[in-house]
Amino acid sequence: MTINAMQPEAVAEVVDRVVARWRGDPTCMVQILREVQEACDWISPQAIDRLQATLKVPRTKIEGVAGFYSFFYLRPRGKYRILFSDNVTDRMQGSQALLDRLCNNLWIEPGKVSEDGLVSVERTSCTGMCDQGPGLLVNNLAITRLDAGRIDEIADRVRNCVPLAEWPADWFRVENNIRKPGILLGHDMQPGDALRAARAFGGSADGPAALIEAIKEANLRGRGGAGFTTGLKWLACRSAPLKPGQERVIVCNADEGEPGTFKDRVLLTSYADLVFEGMTIAAYAVGARRGFLYLRGEYRYLFDTLKGVLERRRRDKLLGAAILDMPGFDFDIDIHLGAGAYVCGEESALIESLEGKRGTPRNRPPFPVTNGYLDQPTVVNNVETFASAALIALKGAAWYASIGTPQSAGSKILSVAGDCARPGLYEYPFGVSVRQVLADCGATTAQAVQISGPSGVCVGPEEFDRIIGFEDIPTAGAFTIFDHSRDMFEVARNYVHFFQHESCGFCTPCRVGTSLLKNLMDKLHNGCGSPYDFAEIEKLNLLLQSMSHCGLGHTACNPVLDTIKKFRPAYEKRLVQKDFTPAFDLDRALAAARQMTGRDDAAAHLVKATSGEDA
Repeated sequence: MTINAMQPEAVAEVVDRVVARWRGDPTCMVQILREVQEACDWISPQAIDRLQATLKVPRTKIEGVAGFYSFFYLRPRGKYRILFSDNVTDRMQGSQALLDRLCNNLWIEPGKVSEDGLVSVERTSCTGMCDQGPGLLVNNLAITRLDAGRIDEIADRVRNCVPLAEWPADWFRVENNIRKPGILLGHDMQPGDALRAARAFGGSADGPAALIEAIKEANLRGRGGAGFTTGLKWLACRSAPLKPGQERVIVCNADEGEPGTFKDRVLLTSYADLVFEGMTIAAYAVGARRGFLYLRGEYRYLFDTLKGVLERRRRDKLLGAAILDMPGFDFDIDIHLGAGAYVCGEESALIESLEGKRGTPRNRPPFPVTNGYLDQPTVVNNVETFASAALIALKGAAWYASIGTPQSAGSKILSVAGDCARPGLYEYPFGVSVRQVLADCGATTAQAVQISGPSGVCVGPEEFDRIIGFEDIPTAGAFTIFDHSRDMFEVARNYVHFFQHESCGFCTPCRVGTSLLKNLMDKLHNGCGSPYDFAEIEKLNLLLQSMSHCGLGHTACNPVLDTIKKFRPAYEKRLVQKDFTPAFDLDRALAAARQMTGRDDAAAHLVKATSGEDA
């Protein structure tokens, strides 16, 4: 029996309890699977059998959903499931050597489970701790600021089966690292202030319409990257007709999976009231009764704290029935945890996940504002967007519109990481230059900045006077700095590996195209590159942009094309061949085996003997 084994009766008891808590609702499949796994360590065949019987859904659907998400395990992965963050900044901080050290300490290979079933060690995508890495997740709880000493201590506790509750609390400490506060990170709003201000908009009858008009006048645009006008989205949802039994829904997208981004983590850690207040204001504006916070699985450690904030708000009449004693203003929020799928940051894929399905992006139209969660009119906005909406309700549209630029009103929080003296959060009015941000964070030798993560834009020194704003460089928030010691080819290669790993596999162009792109970058890395490969990358980009189902495929080539254009010497030094060279070299592949068996020396002696050199 492995350390993960549970008796079938115990598994059935866990499944029955979890399913009952979620009212036997198959649309909560992702949450049900998460809770079953947390209780049983993995999702066993016995658990799936019981889920099939209690939820009355096909086994193939349960296995299909469980198999889609990186944090669900259909095979035992150990009592301790350790995932090293594999973002480029973690690599820059030495994560690979630390992973190797832990595996050596535990006598385990990366990606495998120890023979006693105790532990597994693998890599995962960015965990949102870029300002305090290297980092890892152990059973979905974040550990930051890794070094060799801490790795040795982790190995010791794993070997001795020390429960996580008895590990040093300081290991799990996550800093906010707010370096430059602004209107959001420096606000003095008290819970309920914005709601009371919203209630005063235009009187009780036309208050919601007046509030939407204020959001439009403030020129608030979505902070998740796309920049759609928030007031127009809310108006479209409010105006969408309801079928019998339907209601409007508010969804906060807290699935910030873009490598290098961690602003939502801090907003939810220390400013959750501001975010929940913004969601409640949106509900008042559009007439919604139900809301969801979709929290990325990497932020599992925030789950219980955020539930506590919601409970307090219910006690204070800021959530629930008759909010602030306003008859008919009924709204509440549930938290749904993701399970490791970058694509769920796309709003329609997120909705699919909320409905208990695989996170596959939908065809659009129709759009979520008319046909969203369970085919109901749904507003999906980013964490930072809802926080900004709360301040607009409190302080007014004119105040907000006066900040930033005419095309980009308000402020933007930047997640600054990489080669700088002071990584962390920096909030600026829109219009700040890249150069100013670099000066403020102590990046004195910057070679390049990747803005808005791998899907964004890479800028070099000649572009440092460009500004952050929708009219120039829009961004979801990531601001990753690379000094002259960094190889920009390897930076782009890391991002390509990320896209290939995170492709949901739904459409063939993205599934195959990202794999081909990864293979081409690996070919260049291995010294088999030629100008032919550049032409192939260009062809792949055209294919992915024109044929991919969603934005992941559309932007997968961005980091490669940007760095080829702006840092071409990093690629040219890998062009060993002028003509096409296959990626696989049989002689090179056998070289290590020949050396280990001494056959290289034997072959050399044979050559000498036949040539007469030894005569």
